Amino acid sequence: MRKKKLTVVTTLLLLSSMMLSACGAKTTETKPAAASTAPTPAASAAAPAAAKTDKIYIPVISKGFQHQFWQAVKQGAEKAAKEFNVEITFEGPETEQQVDKQIEMLQAALGKKPSAIAFAALDSKAATPLLEKAKAAKIPVIGFDSGVDSDIPVTTAATDNKAAAALAADKMAALIGNEGEIALVVHDQTSRTGVDRRDGFTNRIKEKYPNIKIVDTQYGGGDQLKSTDLAKAIIQAHPNIKGIFGSNEGSAIGVINAVTELKKDGKIIVIGYDSGKQQTDAVRSGKMAGAITQDPIGIGYWSVKAAVQAIKGETVPKSIDTGFHWYDKTNIDSAEIKPLLYD
Repeated sequence: MRKKKLTVVTTLLLLSSMMLSACGAKTTETKPAAASTAPTPAASAAAPAAAKTDKIYIPVISKGFQHQFWQAVKQGAEKAAKEFNVEITFEGPETEQQVDKQIEMLQAALGKKPSAIAFAALDSKAATPLLEKAKAAKIPVIGFDSGVDSDIPVTTAATDNKAAAALAADKMAALIGNEGEIALVVHDQTSRTGVDRRDGFTNRIKEKYPNIKIVDTQYGGGDQLKSTDLAKAIIQAHPNIKGIFGSNEGSAIGVINAVTELKKDGKIIVIGYDSGKQQTDAVRSGKMAGAITQDPIGIGYWSVKAAVQAIKGETVPKSIDTGFHWYDKTNIDSAEIKPLLYD
């Protein structure tokens, strides 16, 4: 019996030793096995994102999304991104009054450590501290449309807004017989475009047309409804007014709406800026005498192209003039103008 007990104990000890050895072998082999295991679905999904970081990344931050103009700028930016094989994001606040939201977008974009950034400032002063950070981090800043009112941008791809607004003033003067009362509804007084269009129009009137009086200048944030209310108030306060200039798409449509609501069609000359569908329809119907059209696709294209050039260390001109044209009933369907309309 003693021998049997000893045999059983010995057998149990041998079995325990074999099991422990087997466990130790399994632990040793697990590590290389895990390294060679096929990636999980989560890892596979992350792989493209990792690959994207090798591509030049350029965030393009616009002033808004509510106008067709910005969709045309986006189209141009995407065209350049495809041509130069870079990754872009195109974003902007819902309205051109949301300065704080645009600043948040700029901060988030810089946090992604982009190769360059394209930016159209709603408020140059508000954006400057973040753009200083971009400069310190050697991230080239490309201004577009309104650009940035500072020397930080490498270049700015934009319309010569002062010259374009001066042409609008010349057209207004001719249409009202070089005399009478006029007013402006401007999209803002904080962006470069707002300031330049206001000043370009106002200075030309003051310099060349002494018999024309600017009775009011109001700021509607590019919002149609607000611009409509402002234009109605101007018309009611100045019953002899002969013309109103709307400095961007939303401003101009607001002026048209006000003139229509107050049954002043044909009595007040409306001149606009930009060329979305509502404006081109208004020109064709006669509600708007004419407008300045930019080249928004060209603005978007050059903002990305210039960014790529700056990243590569190529020489970039300090400003890129993307051009402008006057259009009215006589030339709206011409070969020169039609490609610049973004219906």
